[in-house]
Amino acid sequence: MSAIGQTISGTGSGIGLLDRERIIAKAGFNRWLVPPAALCIHLCIGMAYGFSVFWLPLSRALGITAAKTCPDMTLGQELFTTTCDWRVASMGWMFTLFFVLLGVSAAIWGGWLERVGPRKAGVVAALCWAGGLMVGAVGVYTHQLWLMWLGAGVLGGVGLGLGYISPVSTLIKWFPDHRGMATGFAIAGFGGGAMIGAPLANILINYFKTPTSVGVWETFATLGAIYFGFMMIGAFGYRVPPAGWRPEGWTPPAKANAMISQYNVDLKDAHKTPQFWLIWWVLCLNVSAGIGVIGMASPMLQEIFAGSLIGAPEVKFNALTGEQKVAIAAIAAGFAGLLSLFNIGGRVFWASLSDFIGRKSTYYTFFILGIALYALTPWAANHGSKLLFVGSFCIILSMYGGGFATVPAYLADMFGTQFVGAIHGRLLTAWSTAGIIGPVVVNYIREFQLAAGVPRDHLYDTTMYILCGMLVIGLICNYLVKPVDKKWLMSAAEVAKLQAASARSDAAIQHGSFGIGKGGIDAKALLFWAVVGIPLAWGVWKTVESAVKIF
Repeated sequence: MSAIGQTISGTGSGIGLLDRERIIAKAGFNRWLVPPAALCIHLCIGMAYGFSVFWLPLSRALGITAAKTCPDMTLGQELFTTTCDWRVASMGWMFTLFFVLLGVSAAIWGGWLERVGPRKAGVVAALCWAGGLMVGAVGVYTHQLWLMWLGAGVLGGVGLGLGYISPVSTLIKWFPDHRGMATGFAIAGFGGGAMIGAPLANILINYFKTPTSVGVWETFATLGAIYFGFMMIGAFGYRVPPAGWRPEGWTPPAKANAMISQYNVDLKDAHKTPQFWLIWWVLCLNVSAGIGVIGMASPMLQEIFAGSLIGAPEVKFNALTGEQKVAIAAIAAGFAGLLSLFNIGGRVFWASLSDFIGRKSTYYTFFILGIALYALTPWAANHGSKLLFVGSFCIILSMYGGGFATVPAYLADMFGTQFVGAIHGRLLTAWSTAGIIGPVVVNYIREFQLAAGVPRDHLYDTTMYILCGMLVIGLICNYLVKPVDKKWLMSAAEVAKLQAASARSDAAIQHGSFGIGKGGIDAKALLFWAVVGIPLAWGVWKTVESAVKIF
């Protein structure tokens, strides 16, 4: 990875275009320009959540109007076949690749990111994510599933990891007065990427499809080009504050908060502390519960409420006609979109709230309220209350998103800001684990219940109670989080030594740094926010347009 960065930066003795020294903010820089830069990247990589929009067209990429199926084909054969269409289940492995590679790449290269800065990491993320889509387009065009997995899944997954963590450390340093809010804004983009990308992909697929093509490889290539442009804008929009910088007029609270450390823990020591692993389980269990629901949101609503979604409450799922199933599938897609909307809103709301009530209290809320809502949903389903059922899951998904947005600030509170980006990268292995646990729990229990003859409108009752149990364990882990033992804290001399090179580079800037980060959103910042806000508003509108059909 460092070799890639050196190649991009150039090999001269001066400061390279992508080097960290190049992006140290100068006097008068407005810190409100940094969150939209992060959103430019997160709104692009967030399309990983919306990849299911490609599965149905790709399942008939050869047959065009009807799939060319090969029932006895193994997954190994499917990776290389050019005569049979791919199964949806086989393409679904892309989600596993995405989130496993996201966690692994964030863990491996988080320390590198801290050294080289967010711009270089953002550029490499753009090359990997957009390049992965281009390789995936070749895989679709040549009908080679292994190539699509390797491109969009593996290479794209590395781009996801680097793009996801690229702004975290920077935003926390720019907004020490609003840590949760800052990371909430940026990480909201990851939840919002599918709201823009999925309807855009549908439009492109319909535009490109012909009697000989379902339009997916062309869509992959087009999205790759669009995303590369936006991610490069974001990467070049990043700036880092000079060492020791603080917002003008802001000082740390006079009354010390035991849960917010004024010291730093070295990256090599963070994973040796019980706090790291307790927060790891806190995130893993919160995400496992939520991600399982996201993956099954559409079939869950269809199987539980069936005919009542189209004004025929007496008609159970198995009795629906083909035309009725198409109708309720469209309504269920609106439900999935509504959950995405709350996933995004929760990232900003809960992370911002955590600035006032504390990270630990915020996670207490997630677990206690989550347990109550998961336990309530079987009752809502059995009594036919769509409003209560949908409302419960909207709140649950807001807390799912809020968990992602709050955890970087939780880590900064525990371990300080010096290595928070790299520590966060390592913690994201909890997400990779949750990406396996959550869907496995929900999907396999569903299959077991079906095999046991359980009616479809009761398939998920047991699952909800098991998810409650997972949240209880998460609640206990959160309770056990205490301040880091003093033996792990770095001394002022150790921190000064680490910052020495940066401090020398920043010295001239620090003496003239009046105005860095000063003020609110000026005209330049407002324009940058519009660049990301307009597409996001379009995505929200399309989501609401679909969601209203539920009721």
